[in-house]
Amino acid sequence: MDGKSGADGWLDQVRWDADGLVPAVAQDAQSRQLLMLAWMNRDALAETAASGRAVYWSRSRGRLWRKGEESGHVQHVRQILLDCDGDTVVLLVEQVGGIACHTGRAHCFFHRLQDGRWQVTEAPLKDPATIYHGGG
Repeated sequence: MDGKSGADGWLDQVRWDADGLVPAVAQDAQSRQLLMLAWMNRDALAETAASGRAVYWSRSRGRLWRKGEESGHVQHVRQILLDCDGDTVVLLVEQVGGIACHTGRAHCFFHRLQDGRWQVTEAPLKDPATIYHGGG
């Protein structure tokens, strides 16, 4: 990467896909537990960097999604990392409330392949119906 200067030069170094998105992995800054994968567009990444709170692009809603806007489970961003190819972002975060997943679990990676089947490895910490108004 050539270290472009200018206010948005760092955003220009991200290799956005054809839809203008980049995958963003949220990882706990202390434990290094992988929490979740989401997508960011240019506005989401810029707002995340400016605010220090994780903002993603919701493909299903077609809008910016400020993590925790409904659940209160905000992610305070401690570092933003870009991989060697420039096509994946990692956010090292402090996960408020200890729940990153909409299923009420600490993280989204709770299925393990075992004997040809996906096995659930962790129970929810909290019922999604109590987190989100009308369910998760």
